[in-house]
Amino acid sequence: MNITHNILAIVMIYSNSSILRFPSHTMSLQLVPGCDVWVAAFLLSFNYPPRRSSYHCHPCLQYWSILQSLSIEFGFFWSFDNVFFAYWLVLLLCLYTAITYRAQFESRETHQSSSSNSTCIFEADNRLVWVPYGYISTSTACCKSGDISPFEIISTYGKKALEAQRLTNCVAELMLDDATRYVSAASWGPAVDSDSYSSDLVRSKPLFGVPVSVKDCIDIAGHDTTVGLARRVGKPVERSSAIVRLLEDAGAIVIAKTTVPTALFSVDTDSKLFGTTSNPYSPDHGVEIGSDVAGSVRFPAHFCGVWSLKGSVGRWPVTGNQSSMMGVEAVPTLTGPLTRSLEDLEQIYKGVIDMRPWEYDYTCVPIPWRPINLQEEGRRLKWGVVWTDGVIPPSPACKRALISVADSLREQGHEVVDFVPPNIPEFLEVGYQLAFGDSGQQIRSNLVPTETVNPALASFLNLINLPRIFKKLLSKFYSYKDPIYANLLNVMHAKTIPEERDLIVKRDQFREAWHEQWAKEGLDFVITVPAPFPAVKHGEGLKASLMTASYSFLFNLLDYAAGSLPVTKVDKNLDALPANFMSSPEYNAMNMICKTSYTVYDAESMHGLPVGVQIIGQRLEEEKVLEGMKVIQSVLIQKGIAFEGK
Repeated sequence: MNITHNILAIVMIYSNSSILRFPSHTMSLQLVPGCDVWVAAFLLSFNYPPRRSSYHCHPCLQYWSILQSLSIEFGFFWSFDNVFFAYWLVLLLCLYTAITYRAQFESRETHQSSSSNSTCIFEADNRLVWVPYGYISTSTACCKSGDISPFEIISTYGKKALEAQRLTNCVAELMLDDATRYVSAASWGPAVDSDSYSSDLVRSKPLFGVPVSVKDCIDIAGHDTTVGLARRVGKPVERSSAIVRLLEDAGAIVIAKTTVPTALFSVDTDSKLFGTTSNPYSPDHGVEIGSDVAGSVRFPAHFCGVWSLKGSVGRWPVTGNQSSMMGVEAVPTLTGPLTRSLEDLEQIYKGVIDMRPWEYDYTCVPIPWRPINLQEEGRRLKWGVVWTDGVIPPSPACKRALISVADSLREQGHEVVDFVPPNIPEFLEVGYQLAFGDSGQQIRSNLVPTETVNPALASFLNLINLPRIFKKLLSKFYSYKDPIYANLLNVMHAKTIPEERDLIVKRDQFREAWHEQWAKEGLDFVITVPAPFPAVKHGEGLKASLMTASYSFLFNLLDYAAGSLPVTKVDKNLDALPANFMSSPEYNAMNMICKTSYTVYDAESMHGLPVGVQIIGQRLEEEKVLEGMKVIQSVLIQKGIAFEGK
């Protein structure tokens, strides 16, 4: 499966069970495990091409509404004893739908086949899904010209959402009904050849007709924002977040919410609410999705072979985005897009900025889009390479991707140098203390009694909550052979207000030191890995630990603009560890965190998984970072090693 074609939508907006929550906001259809998606697909299989004039009377949607009304009136879906009754009722209604409406749809097909304005949904599927580059601009142009209607986009990506859900379990809530109502309320149709499609209002929408999915930590009016927490189920919010309101005003169509791990902090997406979400390249491996406090826009891009960009604070709206740790201003939560191509990434980022986000969110800075073209300038750029964070060196696969980019840039005449910034482990230590200054109490207070967080986060929280005297003794024991782990033991505890203020001062001192070092070296960009490993197997998050997020968390602490782009895939022959690695001097010299983390790396099982690089600019340099990504993509193409998705 190609995530770029089947992961719900072309654009996923991140701040990141077999339950498929359909558009009722008072219930979830929990059928026989694994059957909910199958039944939904069964329903859609009888959906003959829904015309613009007939979408609202689509029988499948009518039956879902009937079932939802029955569940509210009689509550028969709430009892596990009745799930088989509910299941067979749905199937019988599906069969009735097929028999009753098949002739009607065939008749309509025959009647409309002679119309030059009639577009088969399957033709629309192909046109919408298989555009290799610049999907957003192509889709928007087709919608504005009337060649494709927003209703066809909803239908096409509704099917893709179901397919993605079946293969990866990535849907938290399917919102096709809401999307259809929104399109109608926005006066975009129903006919694509109507005058409304040539109006100035429609032409001014920069993201007209672009399908979007958002994480289940971003508010959408009338829907739950669970953040993966059971306590938040059945509590729909009253107002949509700033980014959702902006996207809808820009003409985008929100069709789904995507799954998140419990409380968001994880290297794998798993929760009691949604179950486990799998990597599209391998069902055995995970896809990390969490609010971007520590890299969760770049982690899933790196794991799944797509493009992403995390901006600086104030560039994209964040009001209305939820977290399990609200109010942590020292390490703020950000929002950013993931797309299937670099062209789309630029289009969505520019589209949001062109909508003047500061008018939607008071936290946004009034900086319009600033065009820059480094390729036309043709000047030699200077790239600094960060080869390691000083805690966990990159695995062979990730290091090979970074070497490929550095060598390709150098061969095209750019200057590539090693960049050794101020003490990264010490800076990260400050960051972890700021992020968990309450010793994890805020996260724990959001859990219901039987609910648990992922093992990696649980282990981290348990470490923080050990008695300080015990941690001091352990710290002394490890101080000589593992100073990094010893320091972590010594400093990770609940902070007082004066202690937190001292940490913020230290953070700002590191920011100043980075800025001065960057200027002294005369760098245009810094490149490094997004994470030390490709996607890890389900259940191995504890071994990988939250420390594997350090390469991306670093640039949240600095508030630098940072993007991730795919470069290559794991090769079991090129990227295997040496046979005697676990007994080598290199391994013996590793700290305890690193040794444990490296037990998850297996080039054989990871063969074929995507691997990317991270490109960093300074604060508020989002446009420049996008241009830097173009330069990297260009040199890789010229060298013949550009990434190709499935």
